[in-house]
Amino acid sequence: MKTLKYIIGAFVLAFGLNACVGDLDVTPIDPSMNTADKALQTEADYFALLAQCYTGFATSGSYGPNGANNISGIDGGFSQYFRGRYHLNGLTTDEAVCGWNDQTLQDLHGLAWTSSDVFVTAFYYRVAYQISACNEFIRQAKNASIDLPEKDLWIAEARTLRAYCWLDAIDNFGGFPFADENNIVGATAPEYISRADLFTYIESELKDIIDNSPLYDIAQGAYGRVNKGVASMILAKLYLNAKVYIGQDKYAECAAVLKNLEGKYSLHTQAKGSYTNGNAFAELFLADNHNCTDEIIWAVEQDATNTASYGVTNYLIFAATGGGMDPAAVGISSGWGGIRTTPEFYRMYSSSDLRNLFWTEGQTEDIKDISDFTNGIAFYKFKNIKSDGTPGSDVGFVDVDFPVFRYADALLMLAECELNGVNCGGQAAFDAVRARAGLSSTTLNAENLLQERGRELCLEGWRRSDLVRFGKFTSDSYLWQWKGGVPEGQGAPAHLNLFPIPDNDRNANPNLVQNDGYAI
Repeated sequence: MKTLKYIIGAFVLAFGLNACVGDLDVTPIDPSMNTADKALQTEADYFALLAQCYTGFATSGSYGPNGANNISGIDGGFSQYFRGRYHLNGLTTDEAVCGWNDQTLQDLHGLAWTSSDVFVTAFYYRVAYQISACNEFIRQAKNASIDLPEKDLWIAEARTLRAYCWLDAIDNFGGFPFADENNIVGATAPEYISRADLFTYIESELKDIIDNSPLYDIAQGAYGRVNKGVASMILAKLYLNAKVYIGQDKYAECAAVLKNLEGKYSLHTQAKGSYTNGNAFAELFLADNHNCTDEIIWAVEQDATNTASYGVTNYLIFAATGGGMDPAAVGISSGWGGIRTTPEFYRMYSSSDLRNLFWTEGQTEDIKDISDFTNGIAFYKFKNIKSDGTPGSDVGFVDVDFPVFRYADALLMLAECELNGVNCGGQAAFDAVRARAGLSSTTLNAENLLQERGRELCLEGWRRSDLVRFGKFTSDSYLWQWKGGVPEGQGAPAHLNLFPIPDNDRNANPNLVQNDGYAI
């Protein structure tokens, strides 16, 4: 039952939170709006404020798909959390190009961004905003003047959502301005936390949540809300990338966390409807994918009424439709003609791979003109169609939930731990993912695993992090078309493995430290 989204859709944030600088301060943008003493009078009020911690992952503002944008200085559609995340973690890789001429968008695929890049800045602020929203809920709930029977549970949820944002902060920006619920809003500029110290903080938070909090147990709780399975995936991602973040391997710790998920989740292997002709993998990305709770560990809920947005899956479907594609075939009114994949990425798939969900008719593999949608193979993965073949509720906005974490990713993470010396059944996990895709067992090595992660997790926002971890993101050891801004691809400076702290936030907060390689 999709319950939380209805609260999200009905609730206007009481405090008018917004972010014009990523200082993690939260203040009303309109003095006439409700403040805590007026807005938080019942248990339902506090639950609505908790819902706002989820809202920022689903929408860009408080009023409709582009109303009262929480992030200033950029269109609300561009700044939605998971659209912004995909800009930095998909469009910068071999996975996708976008030929739109919007501001600095093409600089992302060309690995040519600077510390003033509008899309880098927007995602930085979106992460900061979400952390601020969680801080505010935790602060208000801890100091509640009324009895809240589920207070500790709700606080644990907000802490988990905040930890997810901190994971994005450490992965994309390294260090970050730091504040939690104990900081007095507006009193002083937040201090800068280094990447190493942020790693320690996130690890400590998640271990405490998993071991000591009343957060719903693994695979328990309402759909769309976080549980200890979600917290475990965040912690496992932290450990998986520990060599990048702090220069130390944490593969044994990663495997130990992931093993706790065994028996609680499984690969979705039995199609529930007829639309995909038995392809259970394809069902994970349809308009009723909320029924795939066997595999989906956490999803951001989307529908055309309560969480309409120009980001998340709406973006992944509309932007991926163009050329000679029929919009009705993916359940929408019209395509935006934007994102497609590179020939290097497309050629990783065999014709027998059930994950080969691409549109080729009228498309060329080679991208000679990056602005021409028909240059590059089009994605055909997310569809606003239900598993029985009927369309979603609306053709203007989609009903497809975005799977943030899937058990297939956990299995491939176990395979990576095995590859790095941990005896954890990684080969069997690797083979299971391939078998669901209709492929036979193959050697577990770095090249095969990186390709498998690409094929399995396409459009789900993990490609940049994977390429960085495998030493392929900026390196000239792996090239794709238009990498580095040239048709044939070229390597780029290693400092681009991290995005910069935006100039305007550094100007606003002298405590912040710019990442190496960017102008100070």
